[in-house]
Formats: sequence, C-alpha cells, structure tokens
Amino acid sequence: MTELSSPAIQFQNLSVSFDGIKVLENISAEIPAGSVTALVGPNGAGKTTALKVILNKVPFSGKVQFLSAEGQTVTPRFGYVPQVLDFDRGIPMTVIDFLVMPYQKKPLWLGRRRALIEKAEENLNLVEAAHLTRRPLGKLSGGELQRVLLASALSGNPNLLLLDEPVSGIDITGERLFCDLLESIHHRRHFTMVIVSHDLSVVTNHADHVICLNKTLICQGETAKILTPENLQAVFGHHIEVVRYPHPEKHKHE
Repeated sequence: MTELSSPAIQFQNLSVSFDGIKVLENISAEIPAGSVTALVGPNGAGKTTALKVILNKVPFSGKVQFLSAEGQTVTPRFGYVPQVLDFDRGIPMTVIDFLVMPYQKKPLWLGRRRALIEKAEENLNLVEAAHLTRRPLGKLSGGELQRVLLASALSGNPNLLLLDEPVSGIDITGERLFCDLLESIHHRRHFTMVIVSHDLSVVTNHADHVICLNKTLICQGETAKILTPENLQAVFGHHIEVVRYPHPEKHKHE
C-alpha cells in the first residue's frame, strides 16, 4: 500500500442536483496524492457523478481543487476509463485505429502517423495487450476491451487516472489479473488513481484510501480502518462482508 500524502484533490461543500433532485450533498473530502482511492456506496449514491465532477462534466456547487505536492493549484492531466463504451460493434475499426484516432489530424483512411502507432503499441504493451493491435474493436471480450480502454487512458501520460467500475463484466480470474495489472502500472507511474467500485473485495485488496458515499459523505480514510462492519452497515444499510484474498506479489517477499 502507498504511504498517504498531501491531497491531490479537495472537495469543499460539493453538491450536485439534477432537475431539483440532490445527487450529492455537501461533500467535503480529500483524495491523497499518489493513492489508490475508492469511491464506495450503494447504487444511486453519487459515485459516478463524483467522477464526472472531477472531469468537469456536470454542473455543481461548492469547490473542487487540484493541488501540487506544494499545495499549489494545478491543472491535472486526466485519464479516464468509463464503465461502458457505447459504440457500434460492427464498425470496421481495429484496436490500433481506436487508440490513434483521438490524436490523428487527418482521416484514418489517409494513413496513420508512425509516431502515433508506436505510442499506441507502447501503451498496449504496458497493459499486456500487444496481441490485440490488429483485432477489430467490436470483437473484443469484456476483459480485452477494458485493457484497450486503459491503454487509451494512459496515452496522455496522466497524473490522475479515473476508472468507473473497471472490473464489471469480467470474470473473477480476469478481475484479479486486471487489478494486479493496474497496481503494477500505478507503482511504475506514481499517478493518483480514483476507482468507483461496488466490489468491496477489489477495494479492500487494492485501495489505500476510501470515500464512502450515500449522497452525503458517510466516512473517509485509510481502507483498513474505514471498511468496518459498522461503517458498511451505515453505507449500505444491511449486513455486508468484504473478502481479502492473498496478493501473490506481496506474499512472494514474506
């Protein structure tokens, strides 16, 4: 686990309403720099909305600050992995086309810049998906698509990576592999990572810091101290347990 440090993001009295209905109300919380922070709560708790606030995709009241290690206001480089990519699976687009397209100034059918292809291939290697380069985007499995979306999010060398339910639709084996891959990349790149997840085993085994939401802030802090039966009951309103599985890399050194 990462030693928690000064905040990379601060929410001050954050509120969001849609058509007069409060989705988030008076949230004051911090996301430590360099941490893996999980946003936890039941369906409709406002977790995805909080990500959209960070990305400035929804109107809000209150204040959101992005801070440097010295406490100065900064503009972060964002990477974002959505829960679902809505696209036509019949579209004739390869994985490399998808990764190059946001940076390509001319239409793809006129050719792709070699430097962009090499950068895309580098990011596919990083997420252990180099074999998918020429695969049609619409033919990918759920786990393969998540790796491609992660490669896309990493292409801008973000210092703030946001992921919305990154292991939804992936089987348990694929879930562990993806989470271990995320952890490895995080250790190499040292960015701040924010994950929305309903899977408390993922949160328990991979997050340093937790913010528990149910439209308001229920609690926040270090994962091991926050995910207690009492706090989970306050957040979810019923008996719920978390599962801790042994991490192979950690036990290798013990």
